[in-house]
Amino acid sequence: MSPDPISAELRQALRSLRLSPMLDTLPERFALARGQKMAHQDFLELVLADEVSRRESVSATNRSRAARLDPQMTLESWDETAAITYDRELWSELISLRFVEAGNHLLILGPVGVGKTHAATALGHVACRRRHSVVMARTDRLLKRLKASRLDGTYEAEMRRLIAVDVLVLDDFAIHPLDTIETSDIYEVVVERHRRRSIIAVSNREPPEWLATMADPPACPGSRGPPRQRRPRARARRRELPSPPKAKSWGGDALTPTAPRPRDEYRYRAPVPGPCPEHLSCILIRCNRFLCPNPVHVSPGRGRPGRFCSPACRVAEHRRLNGE
Repeated sequence: MSPDPISAELRQALRSLRLSPMLDTLPERFALARGQKMAHQDFLELVLADEVSRRESVSATNRSRAARLDPQMTLESWDETAAITYDRELWSELISLRFVEAGNHLLILGPVGVGKTHAATALGHVACRRRHSVVMARTDRLLKRLKASRLDGTYEAEMRRLIAVDVLVLDDFAIHPLDTIETSDIYEVVVERHRRRSIIAVSNREPPEWLATMADPPACPGSRGPPRQRRPRARARRRELPSPPKAKSWGGDALTPTAPRPRDEYRYRAPVPGPCPEHLSCILIRCNRFLCPNPVHVSPGRGRPGRFCSPACRVAEHRRLNGE
């Protein structure tokens, strides 16, 4: 018996509900329901289960593509007959992703050609199927991208993305020598993700050999024992600006000038412009208000910088220059 035709009204209703992909399987489901004399509730449950399965598959595929995971290195393509030995109970425990839920890290170590990258990528695919956000990259390319982001002002956004992702997979970790900036970036990522989000590091070097590849070993986590408690950023990066000089008087009371101040008057200059001690992607310039000691943060490449540290300074300077 030929499958029941799908009416135009049903097609329009499915399209309105964004269920158009169900049209590909509805004829077969109609035939199955008629042959097995399924109840209406069972037929509806079967059709909706097909749609849920399809959406989960599409969602996992999109997350895997966004994470830049190799589509060929999945759990199903793992060769069980390969001439390598590993702990199968430990592998089953890793596939459960309990270490991701606990915020623990995973190190996959071994010589070249034993399937370390395949194992890490397969775990990334499993995490995508369970609705975790994943980012996978070679460590050297990731550090080059972070270094380039400092030039276009996107360093903080890129760092926030690496810190917020559920699973960060670093392939070829500690393979190439790192300079001071790259060592600092690795330290920031590891410290910010410690006990919060998981890192899967793949390397053919043992952990004691990692410090030899870094430019500043004392700044690396684990080189001085357990990590110490970090101070708040506001105290860790603090810079005291000198107090502004006292205002001069033009006659009369020292606090109430009797004459308007000339436009070419002495302007207090804060120790700027210069690099910002709190943000690596911005610089400091002077506030244009008379005697204002506050600097103005400016991000390079983002339009014309503001000349005042606050709207109140802008209004006060306008009134002062116009004698209001």
